[in-house]
Amino acid sequence: MKVAMLSPIAWRTPPRHYGPWERVVSLITEGLVKKGIDVTLFATGDSKTAGKLEYICPYPYEENKNIDPKVWEALHIAHLFEQAHKFDIIHNNYDFMPLTYSRLVSTPMLTTIHGFSSKKILPVYREYNRDNFYVSISNADRDPSLDYIATVYHGIDLKEFTFSSSTGDYLLYFGRIHPDKGTAEAIEIARKFGMKLYIAGVIQDKEYYNKLVAPHIDNKEVTYLGSVGPSQRNELLGGAYALLHPIHFNEPFGLSVIEAMACGTAVVAFNKGSMPEVIKDGETGFLVNNIEEACEKLSKIPYLNREKCRLWVKERFSQERMVSDYIALYETVLTRKNKAQK
Repeated sequence: MKVAMLSPIAWRTPPRHYGPWERVVSLITEGLVKKGIDVTLFATGDSKTAGKLEYICPYPYEENKNIDPKVWEALHIAHLFEQAHKFDIIHNNYDFMPLTYSRLVSTPMLTTIHGFSSKKILPVYREYNRDNFYVSISNADRDPSLDYIATVYHGIDLKEFTFSSSTGDYLLYFGRIHPDKGTAEAIEIARKFGMKLYIAGVIQDKEYYNKLVAPHIDNKEVTYLGSVGPSQRNELLGGAYALLHPIHFNEPFGLSVIEAMACGTAVVAFNKGSMPEVIKDGETGFLVNNIEEACEKLSKIPYLNREKCRLWVKERFSQERMVSDYIALYETVLTRKNKAQK
């Protein structure tokens, strides 16, 4: 089986620090290669893979503002589809744009929908619904107007996350700085609970950061660490008392949530989107509806079993499980294609 893996080009695959889609693509790609599958990764030129690398865009556009995203996205996607005949299947992780190329080639395409940035992109998904195989990353992140072949939860490489048996003395917010993610609410929760807070993540909304986050940063009670790389991420997640995830949108999945639990750290999250699927309420964290409930549940964190948090991730959200799920889907897609051609 020859697989063409299409990754975004906003960040390197795998990312140096931030880049959740690129991180997942890398985990799938490297897992497939370990299984002996012939994978060609279409990503930025500085990407790293044990498979074959194809690129036309040399650097991520988020790291080089001289690159126009629209221009290089078009070139990047076309670069794959002009070679589509070389592959048995295309695995699209690039949102809706590649769908518009899918009827131009005979190679079947499976699209992992990593989340809907806006309802405005749905017309493309609906138009190409019958010509593609859609995968959701949680049952909560499904649009009723679309057909799905499966839900495949993200998986992580557990070797990258060190289990810590001890509960730390700080709260952690780990994610992009944006109203959707509830950075300001995390600060308020930490203040009311009386525990220092570390904030790690890229600033995606500068006005929000300047108005509601920056004024509280004193490097004592509230510390902003910026966007951190893998080693510091592991240390931060494992050393925390709890991860705060006070989201204000329907989270499609939430990688930081399972990464924290892999380290043994429980999560307190607002009960939206995929959170009931990702967190085992009362065992690996708590699902809450507001700041007051979050503070109440935080007092119960020491009574949770950190080993259960790790086991929960190992059983449900491992890289191996994710890769096996995708291999099974590739085989299903190819079987359907062969039957249709007979």
